Amino acid sequence: MEEKVLIVDDDPDFLEALADRMRANGMNVTTSMSAKQAIEMTATQAFDAVVLDLIMPEMDGLETLEALKKTRPDLQVILLTGHATVTKGIEAMKLGAMDFIEKPADLKTITEKIKKAHARRMIITEKRTQEKIQKIIQEKGW
Repeated sequence: MEEKVLIVDDDPDFLEALADRMRANGMNVTTSMSAKQAIEMTATQAFDAVVLDLIMPEMDGLETLEALKKTRPDLQVILLTGHATVTKGIEAMKLGAMDFIEKPADLKTITEKIKKAHARRMIITEKRTQEKIQKIIQEKGW
């Protein structure tokens, strides 16, 4: 199964280059140059991972991460930045980021993180399905 990824970055050249490279690796990639648009997209679509730029004009990556986690707590978010600091990395992890990668990021590293996010999402989905089945069995008294 191919990984479904949303890449959010305000640099159109970087965004398209990364998206093209990920598509060439067999991923289903959606892109957004807007944090607000990304929040709307995640409300209506399921993604295995969101690769999110830290520095953006309308809303920074940490604010976006916090908004994404409010509506989709299990969403796997990988922050990507050219302006990494230990403080920002710690804050991102506290807000629920899966990982924090510095630009220029190696495609292999990003791909591995996305595959890990996909696996985590599958485990969460399986666990929820089992919980629903268990609840139905208990309610029906089977």
